[in-house]
Amino acid sequence: ELNKIVPLAFLPPGTRAIVRVIRGGRGLIRRLSELGFTPNSELTVVHSSTGPILVSIKGSRVGLGRGVAMKIFVEVIAS
Repeated sequence: ELNKIVPLAFLPPGTRAIVRVIRGGRGLIRRLSELGFTPNSELTVVHSSTGPILVSIKGSRVGLGRGVAMKIFVEVIAS
């Protein structure tokens, strides 16, 4: 479903997406932006079955808890 904005937690492995909005407090937004999760950055879901979701973003691999991944809204560009 291209051009649909969904929480990062819902994406299957191999999906490429663009960060559109982060719904969270200032601390969370700051921490995520230090990890590379800034608006318009591109990411790829590496692993997402149980436990943390593993994402490749700006040359790094980042593991995120499900709760945090639910607050990152992304636009799917390829799956």
